[in-house]
Amino acid sequence: MSIFQILAICGMLSPIIYTAMWIICGRLDSNYSHTRDDISSLFAVGAPNRRLAQSFVITESVLLFVFFIGLHWGINDGGGSILGPTFLLISSILGILVALFFPLDEGGEFTTYKGKGHIALVVLMGIFAIAGMVMLWIRLQNVPGWSGFAIFSLILAIISLIGVIISSIFAAGKYMGIIERIMVTPYQLFYFVLSLMVFLNN
Repeated sequence: MSIFQILAICGMLSPIIYTAMWIICGRLDSNYSHTRDDISSLFAVGAPNRRLAQSFVITESVLLFVFFIGLHWGINDGGGSILGPTFLLISSILGILVALFFPLDEGGEFTTYKGKGHIALVVLMGIFAIAGMVMLWIRLQNVPGWSGFAIFSLILAIISLIGVIISSIFAAGKYMGIIERIMVTPYQLFYFVLSLMVFLNN
C-alpha cells in the first residue's frame, strides 16, 4: 500500500466520522433536534456531550488535513496547479481551529468573539472548499482517468454554493438543522469520492 493510499484512507474516514458525530451525539441528547438544531450546537459551550462531539470533530478535521497535505502529489503525480489542493488544505486548517478554539456560545448562540469567530471561520471554510473544487475541475478536466471526477467536482461546487445561499436564508428557521445537513452533504461526498479516486489511482 502506497503512502497516498494511506492518506486517502484518512480522507475517506473523515466524512464518515463527521456524520457519525452528529448522529451519535444528537441521539444522546434528548433535547436536541436534527430538524431544528445546527450541527455546531453539539459541541457548543455547555452542550451535554460537548467533549465527545468535539473529539469527533477534531479527529475528522485532522484526518482531512493529513489527506490534503499529500493531495497535490497524489493526483496525476503532482502535474498541474497546486491551487486546488492548497485551498482545500486551508479549509481543513480552519476546521481544526474551529474544533479546538472557536465553539459556539452556550445554546448555539454567537455573541462572544469565539462564537462570532466560529461563524466567520465556518463561512471561510466553505468558501475555500468550493474554490478548491473549482480549481480541481480546471486542473483535471483534460487528465485521463480524472476527467469524470472533474465534472463531478464542478457539479458539487455549484450545488454547495446553492446550499450556502439557501442555508443563509433559512439560518434562523425551525428547519435549520435539516437544511444544514443537506448543505454539508455535497462537501462530505466530495471529500469521500476525492479520497477514493486518489486511493484507486495510486
